[in-house]
Amino acid sequence: MIKTKLIYAAVLVFALLASTLLSGCETLPKDSNRFELNRPSSLSRDSGYVEQDLSPSAKEIIQKAESGDVEAQNNLGLGYYHGQGVPQNYKEAVKWFARSAEQGDAEAQNAAGKMYYHGQGVPQNYREAVNWYTRAAEQGFAEAQFNLSLKYYLGEGVLQNYKEAAKWYFRAAEQGYADAQNNLGTMYQRGEGVPQDYVQAYKWYNLASAQGAENAKDNRNILRNRMSPSQIAEAQRLSLEFHPSTGEHAASAVREPAAPAIRSNGTGFFITADGYLLTAYHVVKEADALQVWTDGRLIPARLVRVDAANDIALLKLDGLTVAALPVISSRNVRTGLDVFTLGFPNIQLQGTEVKYTQGNISSLTGAGDDPRLFQISAPVQPGNSGGPLLDEQGQVIGMVIAKLDEIFTARATGSLPQNVNYALKSSLVLSFLESLPELSGRLVQTKNNGLSRTQVVKRSGNSVVMLLGY
Repeated sequence: MIKTKLIYAAVLVFALLASTLLSGCETLPKDSNRFELNRPSSLSRDSGYVEQDLSPSAKEIIQKAESGDVEAQNNLGLGYYHGQGVPQNYKEAVKWFARSAEQGDAEAQNAAGKMYYHGQGVPQNYREAVNWYTRAAEQGFAEAQFNLSLKYYLGEGVLQNYKEAAKWYFRAAEQGYADAQNNLGTMYQRGEGVPQDYVQAYKWYNLASAQGAENAKDNRNILRNRMSPSQIAEAQRLSLEFHPSTGEHAASAVREPAAPAIRSNGTGFFITADGYLLTAYHVVKEADALQVWTDGRLIPARLVRVDAANDIALLKLDGLTVAALPVISSRNVRTGLDVFTLGFPNIQLQGTEVKYTQGNISSLTGAGDDPRLFQISAPVQPGNSGGPLLDEQGQVIGMVIAKLDEIFTARATGSLPQNVNYALKSSLVLSFLESLPELSGRLVQTKNNGLSRTQVVKRSGNSVVMLLGY
């Protein structure tokens, strides 16, 4: 059992990493609204079939079956079904499955349910199929739980009941049954029988895809286009924490999804080609772990050094070669200079594409004439913190750190401020960076002379990333 769980975990981790690293190369189905359910198959020989018991001596297995041996009865049913050791005969298969099933064998009960469902050896009868599926499912037999779920979902042999469908899908999914994981993901995606929850849906699609379940990979890739990086990160975390249970210990009801673990999000920008980046300290100070969303994937980041007084944090992504932004002195910046920002504001509402805003240097001092700050007119929102303030050539002259508190200002002045935001001057950032020996000679000095604003924005955007704190 321990070996099985270790193998399952290893395969799952590999598949989850592959899904993260290769997601940008995958093509989606033409119908981007289609989420496919997997359906039950006919009996297969790996469903408890003991070929060696039938092949050399069918007589022996028949004698055991006729004497009431439960396992022999089930195996004889499989022998007749597949025509192995005895002539293929669906009626005889059903007879022996039923005898084993009546004695409580869950595998035989599930097999009998399949025979009635497909009309093999007996007239097709969905109600009788549901009867046998239910008896096997209540014993914790995962395949039967999956089959019973689909009957409730489709209303075949029972009244359609999405809650019951979700319950039985969940029990099978908890045991690691891949098709049930895919279908449970679809129910969470659609909000059928369970609260709509993309994180849970992605988690179950991920787990099913890791085992090669039909449709699961496509379902997951369609869904990821509707999710924020923070949601995907949480789903990946839940996927990696999953451990399949046994039938007798599987949960009896659908669990509510775990509360999101994301504590903060903001923006950062690379300043060296080997993965050093800057952000605002207040974005990361409460986080126990950090990740960066770049090139369609989440990468762990480590905190290197902070200047809490000036709200600066230096982070590092290991093993990457990246495009970096040049940081220049802000000493020659003057009021009225055209500037722009790049960042990831309000990702739950505005999505995960980097956002561009433009404006001017409104003042060379911040609130209360703070000499460390620029006042800027470029609009910023929650999530922009830590992003670069750039001049027309794409050079960093500041770092976005704050916007004027609207409620406080309204109470003090009777009116709401408009586009009153603040950026820390790059001269203070450079002073911080120059104190770090590991950055000596690594800061880039590139310029974008002769490029249009559109070209500068595009090039600069390659160096700006979303930060997630956990």
